[in-house]
Amino acid sequence: MAITYQFNKTSLQGLEKNLKMRQRTLPTLQSKESALRLEVKKAKDEIKALDEEVDRRIKDYDQMIALWGEFDTSLIHVDDVRMSIKKIAGVRVPVLDEVVYTTKAFSIYDSPKWFYDGFEQLKAIADVGIRQEFVRRKVDLLEYARKKTTQKVNLFEKVQIPGYQDAIRKIKRFMEDEENLSKSSQKIVKAKRQREAEMAQEGKGAAV
Repeated sequence: MAITYQFNKTSLQGLEKNLKMRQRTLPTLQSKESALRLEVKKAKDEIKALDEEVDRRIKDYDQMIALWGEFDTSLIHVDDVRMSIKKIAGVRVPVLDEVVYTTKAFSIYDSPKWFYDGFEQLKAIADVGIRQEFVRRKVDLLEYARKKTTQKVNLFEKVQIPGYQDAIRKIKRFMEDEENLSKSSQKIVKAKRQREAEMAQEGKGAAV
């Protein structure tokens, strides 16, 4: 980002104000970046744990594959997924509150004894799968916010703050040089006038 400025006091004050604002904001951005990195790691660890749980439950499902042929899957389906929004490190993310299922009545006398356990197992597999999607969405949102925050930290730290500091140095150096030049000019003018006054005084003395 090119910083535009002029070699005057007004421009200098504007640059100093912008520099101080960025210097005050940078620690907050750095803290947010660290918090987001931590939350992304936690969410990724959560996904890993859910992946392992899904694998474990699918293995349990496979062990009963012969029995599942008898199960009527139309007896249960997901009716609603209830969610809320939570702020994590300043980022709004969806949170799974509850999965609501609709189950059809069935005769416990005419159905195999393991049907009830089958309901619970299917619910457990569905719960984990849905939680996975919510956590993946959370990772995406947190990772996006972390990248944007990192970009802003780098912009402030490596571009804007050094840029403003350099511009301020140049303006101050220019103003100091201008002031020194003005003082030198004033001294030259003063010395010249003093010599002219002395010469005039000498001329008057010679005339007498």
